[in-house]
Amino acid sequence: MVTTETRPGDTGHRPPRQASRRAWGIVVLLFLFFTLNFADKAAIGLGSQQIRADLGLTAGQYGLLSSAFFWLFAVGAVALTAVLRKISYTWGAGLLMITWIVSMLPLTVQTSFGVLLACRIALGFFEGPAHALCQSIVADRFSPERRATAGAVVNAGSSVGPLIAAPVLTWVILTWSWHAAFMVLVGVGVLWVIGWFWYTEKLPFKRTEAAVEGVAKIEDPNGTIVVPFRRLLTLQSFWGLVLLSFAGYLISSLKVAWLPAYMNEGLGYSASTVGMLVTLPYIVAVAVLLSAGLLSGRLLRKGYSSRVARGYLTGAYLLVGGVSMVIFTQLAAGPVQLVFVIAAFAVNSVAFSVAFAGASDFLPARQRVAFFGCIIAAYSVAGIVAPYALGLIVEHASNAAQGYSTSFMLVGITVCVLGVVGGMMLNPEKAKARLEKLTAEYAAREAL
Repeated sequence: MVTTETRPGDTGHRPPRQASRRAWGIVVLLFLFFTLNFADKAAIGLGSQQIRADLGLTAGQYGLLSSAFFWLFAVGAVALTAVLRKISYTWGAGLLMITWIVSMLPLTVQTSFGVLLACRIALGFFEGPAHALCQSIVADRFSPERRATAGAVVNAGSSVGPLIAAPVLTWVILTWSWHAAFMVLVGVGVLWVIGWFWYTEKLPFKRTEAAVEGVAKIEDPNGTIVVPFRRLLTLQSFWGLVLLSFAGYLISSLKVAWLPAYMNEGLGYSASTVGMLVTLPYIVAVAVLLSAGLLSGRLLRKGYSSRVARGYLTGAYLLVGGVSMVIFTQLAAGPVQLVFVIAAFAVNSVAFSVAFAGASDFLPARQRVAFFGCIIAAYSVAGIVAPYALGLIVEHASNAAQGYSTSFMLVGITVCVLGVVGGMMLNPEKAKARLEKLTAEYAAREAL
């Protein structure tokens, strides 16, 4: 018989040991899922020189290409999350990866700017719901005290993806071409699909109560909350999450699209050196993300409110990142500046793990995916605007270095403001109390 030990802060709803092992196995696969998700984003940035030379693109055109990934990202986040609510998680994640593979296939051979643009738009559409799906799967399988840690492991893929991609794909690109980099990504994607369907529960395509019977899940502590979905979008905490994740995605989109080019054109490092240096923010980001998840869980176990453990903590990390970004724009290239560059680009993923865990603290499970989808749709605007705007500023500046400096200073200030305001607005306890009150009011009306 499996026994469990109750620790301070536990909910009392702990999955059995065997189920817990499977849950962590799924976390590992989702981590690899996210690793590929961000590796394919990084491929364009790492191949920026070859792509611009091959297709004859200006900085503004390349910025447009980088932002194209996010043009339908929000649409995919909302539309596909609605579809995924009706599909079992096994098929949902598997089909998403298959669409990514198909979207990258045309880039494995010689192509035109139009085809490249269309493929990036399609890839963005199909990657839109990925984060919402992953966070929902994690939230279903872990208690609040462990949810941030498990979510942080999954989100670590957003750093590990480019971390692995930077040296590996840079070598592939320099040895062969940028098309070869997408061949590698397609091949790894196929291997993931095979591993995913082999390991996960053999569930039917359609999501039903019978389909999820036997799947290890914790009891939903917010299952009694029943309110129209639109009321969730009026919560102060929803908009706090939007601001926090928007700030995080400003950093994420520029790190993927422009950090390699900035190190090359703005700071004067060679392409081969950039392939190594660009990995540093991602290495530190993994440690930052995992430590933030552990710290958030520890704060909850010590009795701190979810507002402190989720909102204030996320805001503090983003504030450090924004200040670091402002500082590095004022320093000359060198080791000291590199320290602040690393700090600025290492905190972004905290907004997508710790803060999102805060949302799971007050959301009923059945509405998580759609709620996360709406947040993703909102913050994806940062991915549309930031890369293109930075490209235009660089293109019209007196020199590339000055253009990058101006752009990153503006972004740093914005991240600071959004981090502080969003961190203050995210208050899971208040949001849950509000939803419980609304549930009671709706129940009373129906009883009349």
